Amino acid sequence: MALKIEDYALIGDGETAALVGRDGSIDWLCLPRFDSDACFAALLGTPDHGRWLLAPTQPARVSRRYRPDTLILETRFVTDTGVVTMLDFMPPRDPQAALIRIVIGEEGRVPIRTELVLRFGYGATVPWVTRMEDGTLRAVAGPDMALLRTPVALRGEGLRTVAEFLVTPGDTIPFVLTYCASHQSMSRPPVNPRSALATTEAFWRRWAAQCKPAGEWTDAVKRSLITLKALIYTPTGGIVAAPTTSLPERLGGARNWDYRYCWLRDATLTLLALMNAGYYDEAQAWRAWLLRAIAGVPAQTQIMYGVAGERRLTEWVVGWLPGYESSAPVRIGNAAHNQLQLDVYGEVMDALHQARRGGLDSGAAAWATQRALIEHLATIWDQPDAGVWEVRDATEHFTYSKVMAWVALDRAIKGAETFGLDAPLQRWRQLARTIHGDVCANGFDPQLGSFVRAYGTKELDASLLLLPAVGFLPPTDVRIRGTVDAIERHLLVDDFVLRYDTTASLDGLPPGEGVFLACSFWLADAYVLMNRHADARRLFDRLLSLRNDVGLLSEEYDVVRQRLVGNFPQAFSHIALVNTAYNLTQVQKPVEQRAQRDGKTADKAESQRV
Repeated sequence: MALKIEDYALIGDGETAALVGRDGSIDWLCLPRFDSDACFAALLGTPDHGRWLLAPTQPARVSRRYRPDTLILETRFVTDTGVVTMLDFMPPRDPQAALIRIVIGEEGRVPIRTELVLRFGYGATVPWVTRMEDGTLRAVAGPDMALLRTPVALRGEGLRTVAEFLVTPGDTIPFVLTYCASHQSMSRPPVNPRSALATTEAFWRRWAAQCKPAGEWTDAVKRSLITLKALIYTPTGGIVAAPTTSLPERLGGARNWDYRYCWLRDATLTLLALMNAGYYDEAQAWRAWLLRAIAGVPAQTQIMYGVAGERRLTEWVVGWLPGYESSAPVRIGNAAHNQLQLDVYGEVMDALHQARRGGLDSGAAAWATQRALIEHLATIWDQPDAGVWEVRDATEHFTYSKVMAWVALDRAIKGAETFGLDAPLQRWRQLARTIHGDVCANGFDPQLGSFVRAYGTKELDASLLLLPAVGFLPPTDVRIRGTVDAIERHLLVDDFVLRYDTTASLDGLPPGEGVFLACSFWLADAYVLMNRHADARRLFDRLLSLRNDVGLLSEEYDVVRQRLVGNFPQAFSHIALVNTAYNLTQVQKPVEQRAQRDGKTADKAESQRV
């Protein structure tokens, strides 16, 4: 059985990632890309579905950490007979994927066991394993090939590769697993684990050194940014939402999704997090990925794409995997990629506007794309959609979707005015006023004193917390204050925020899920805008306490079981952490950047425009 989600740590090489458990077992790894088939899938099944165990044979007290400012994991095992430290890391891809594990003896004599279970195809395919002349083990199955090199004497046992060995003080015992396509030549020299360790450590330290400080939370911000960097597919700049699929939003439930893709929903907040932290190269690569992904007919714009911009993300169920803690089904692909979600138009336009304001290179083609998107949005903004949360039930007129349609027009107008870009400004301004008026007339409930989830309902939605941040209305507006108050009354569980009430809102799935961590950070941001700084700080500190022992967050949190739930680690949660930290410590706050009008933060006028 897999460990608790919070008992895993992340390692990665800029093209894929692995989850390493506190017990020394790597239970998840897809090769060669984030969205490739897993060769270790025990996370969603059993050890027979693939894993790599390397740990003492005796009971041990376990502590772990990342080496400072790196993605190199150190796990320390203290047994009755001695102490060993294990290093787990993946060097930056060059060009083969390599997973390196090094066992270091510190005290006494510690017996260690390794058990490698390679199962390609999400645990379905047992490879053919042979021993080469130099002692390297080669595992081949169809297009996949893995090589394992180690000085330890390995043997086959029950379709597994195993060994037992003794570690004493001063011992340094490496294991190097490399992957390539089975038709490729093996002429490349073996990876030297010592030099790979030095290279990997230097890479991460150089990268982390660029991080702009965030006061007392600088270390937390650095760890979140390193995690975000590990979720970037380096060849294209695309950022996956998480390296996993089907970790449940409710343990034992069916809210299990494949997050190994790139969502447009995350575009603006991601861009601001990177730029505000000083990572302009990554922000530029993300903006370039965004433009390539949406290139084409605007009507075919999707809510998510593959790491290289792939559009066909067909969803299917892995019937042979029982799911994490029996949370079925295990899904590969994501059917939501075909949904209409109006909010993505606002996200794309806002991201490209913020990139232009931040000095990122934007050619004429970018503005032509933006104009085409706006012209298409003008024909569909009044249609019902699936909403930001990708409901799998009937479409509705979601308030946040309409707000983001307004954001798309607002940012297009600002871009044209600020940078002298050609645009039909009079027509765009009129449409922006029309959408704004429509939302205020139909998305606000005077009886509740709050904006509502969808037109004609009385239900709430955490996405409404973003209305002042995107500049739709100022935080001083009574309707915004009423919305925040209503969310505090109806969507908080132990001070954390639900996306919406799944027992009251139909979304095509059985009710029940954890609190959504990004939404809880948004509440802290709303407090900042409302000058409730003590409340913002208190909530932020509570959210930080939910991180696991190496600083990672999932998508959601189960307040009853006190466990992380949902895909892990989650980019959206870490992006939100970074932005909230800067909101609390910087003069130029991300939560105010999006609402900026004519160089000034919207504060008064918007409520008078309608």
